[in-house]
Amino acid sequence: MDHRYYGATELITFIDNHDMPRFQSLNPDLEMLRLAICLIMTTRGIPCIYYGTEQYLHDDTDGGNDPYNRPMMEKWDNDSPIYRDVRLLSGLRRLNPAISMGSQWQKYLTADVYCYVRRYRDSVVFVAMNRGNAVTIEEVDTELPDGEHTEVLSRRKFEVKDGMLYNLELGAREVMIFSRVGERVKATTIVRAQLNSVQTQPGERIVVIGDCPELGNWDISKGYPLEYINTNTWFGEIPFNESAGKLISYKYALLREGQSPLRENLVCRRWVLVSEGTVKWRDKWASGRES
Repeated sequence: MDHRYYGATELITFIDNHDMPRFQSLNPDLEMLRLAICLIMTTRGIPCIYYGTEQYLHDDTDGGNDPYNRPMMEKWDNDSPIYRDVRLLSGLRRLNPAISMGSQWQKYLTADVYCYVRRYRDSVVFVAMNRGNAVTIEEVDTELPDGEHTEVLSRRKFEVKDGMLYNLELGAREVMIFSRVGERVKATTIVRAQLNSVQTQPGERIVVIGDCPELGNWDISKGYPLEYINTNTWFGEIPFNESAGKLISYKYALLREGQSPLRENLVCRRWVLVSEGTVKWRDKWASGRES
């Protein structure tokens, strides 16, 4: 249902909070808690982890309902398994932009197994998790480049061929995470442009055009391409160097194979770029397409 939102990647995700029993009060299985943490740390959205979860903090009195879901902290163990996972996956989120800004694609699904890919530009994260008994997956598409890859949590080595993992053995309650970090966008000023409310078909692409070199000086063939996130969202980081600190004009265009491109039918959008740093554009496609 991500298409219902204008910024699904910025939604807050959580497994419990101060208004409900803690996860462990509902399911005391520590491996299931680990699965849940790994899920929200790698799926789309901004994870919110309730205080004390990394220390297995919970009080099951009255089913863990308020106020027993808010006990005082009793310890701070930097070596607890969940603490280590949160620390490791927090670092992965900072390192790999596919998790924080990318699209999410389901690759394999059963009642117990869920495999998915997060993708942004040439950065990829592949996740496989199993809440049931041990299972072997004959093949699953990872979108990772061919070669040897190190699994993030266990540090074991796996071989990817033709983008696939073959005969992947997933243990009971096991999670596997693979990360490939591509080249990051670098510039004096970076604009994180997001476009909503445009209906595209497979094969169609969205670009940003404008009156500056970075946007092709209105040459639609040199427009800056955005990435498909979901049916309501296109997104991209646009690097500005020569035009940093200047007033620019821009609009979005839809490229269609074998047909003429469509430009937004509106007076150009205008923006004074900051001299350095990162800013956001949050735009909606202007109705009434102009060829």
